[in-house]
Amino acid sequence: MFTSVLMIEKPLTSVDVEFVTTLHGDEGVSFIVLMQPRGDQADVLLRAIDDVAMGELKEAAHEGGEPEGKAARVPAEQALEHSLQALRDAGCEAVGQVVEDHPLTKMKSVVEESEADEVIVLTAPHYVEEFFHRDWASRARHKVGVPVLKLFAHSEQDAS
Repeated sequence: MFTSVLMIEKPLTSVDVEFVTTLHGDEGVSFIVLMQPRGDQADVLLRAIDDVAMGELKEAAHEGGEPEGKAARVPAEQALEHSLQALRDAGCEAVGQVVEDHPLTKMKSVVEESEADEVIVLTAPHYVEEFFHRDWASRARHKVGVPVLKLFAHSEQDAS
């Protein structure tokens, strides 16, 4: 069985589930999902700049309205449960947790403890962070000791 550590920041869509569950063909996949609450580690200004770069001015104006800290915990737990169930419904083994510590430290320990084969970072585009190689995938490549694949998440609007 192939083991993937999957880092997400929002619930998986059906397109995301199909994408990650078919990456390895017919080989069975076990997922360890790490849900990163959006407000905890991401900078509001960088997210707003990304929104402007993508032409999403309304989203940029609402970045300050994202739940942060403890307020982000409940939506993150719900997103995690939804995502785990979707992976299980697709025939995969899936466990997970909401990240409370520094995400890269947690990712590294999970990779080591589970002897994972890879890390998949499924995220929305973060152009500013990517340009400076400060996005999670770029930083993880230097820390976790297994291949790191960066994929762009789909929104439900993209899926229709």
